[in-house]
Formats: sequence, structure tokens, C-alpha cells
Amino acid sequence: MIIAIDVYYWENKAKAVSVEFDDWANENVLNIHSVQLENIAEYVPGQFYKRELPCILKVLECSKLDETTCIIVDGYVTLDDAGKFGLGGYLYESLDQQIPIIGVAKRKFHANTLNTRAITRGQSTNPLHVTSIGIDLDEAAQKIQQMKGAYRMPDVLKLVDTHTRIK
Repeated sequence: MIIAIDVYYWENKAKAVSVEFDDWANENVLNIHSVQLENIAEYVPGQFYKRELPCILKVLECSKLDETTCIIVDGYVTLDDAGKFGLGGYLYESLDQQIPIIGVAKRKFHANTLNTRAITRGQSTNPLHVTSIGIDLDEAAQKIQQMKGAYRMPDVLKLVDTHTRIK
């Protein structure tokens, strides 16, 4: 099972959503879980993971992590060429390095050229930026590239994003 996760914020609240799907080839949605949290920490530049990671860990409590082969997060696993952790890296550490993490970001970090792969999907010329840990970066980029969907964002990632915004 693969899990895609996203978090949406408003006021001092957050909604974390996970979409579980069966495998890379079929992408059949198995479950959609959501949790709403209150009293969310303020955003601190350079420490975004401190705000988002607790939300992700909370929604992951709804899943069978021993059956999970990979988790996809909206954001970066590594932030720069030195391998400084982003959200996905901290998630990997929080899960005792047991589940590979793929980060899919919409914007490029200028200092991250070695640990990221830019991919385009559909007819979009605007790339997605893929980072990973626990799985080869080129393999991770290929998996995201081949996911279902005719547009820039794979269908499953659009689905998780849509569900975060439903209150």
C-alpha cells in the first residue's frame, strides 16, 4: 500500500488527509483518512516541518504502516545539495527509517540541484520537483512520472489535495 498525504491550514487549525492506494500500476484508492487538529503552531520560516509533521503523524495513526511500502508528501525530502532535511526527511526519521518517502514539490529550491529531479507530466512544461529517501531518486521520479493523470499533478495527489480543502 502507498499513502499520499497533504495538510491544509486555516486560522489556527489544520486538516491532514491521507489517501491509501494499492500500487503504482493500478492506483486503486483503498481508503481516505482525515483528521482535524486545532491550536496548530505558527509557521516559522526554515522550520515548516515543525508545523506539518505532527499533523502527518496524526493522520498516519489511521493507517497500517506495516503494510505501507511508500509515503508521498507534498514538499521536499531534502532541501539542498548537502542533504539538509525537509519535511519528508523528518518524516522518514520519525518512522524509524522504515518506510521510503517521496517528496513532490511544485516549486524549485535554488540550492537543491543534486538531490532533486524535475519531471514534467501531461502537456505541462512546468515541472514537479521530486526528492526521496529510502528509495532511489531516479526510481522515485519515474514512479511519479508514470502515475495516472493527464495533467501536471497525478490524479491521486490532486485527490488528496481536494480532500484537505473540504471542511
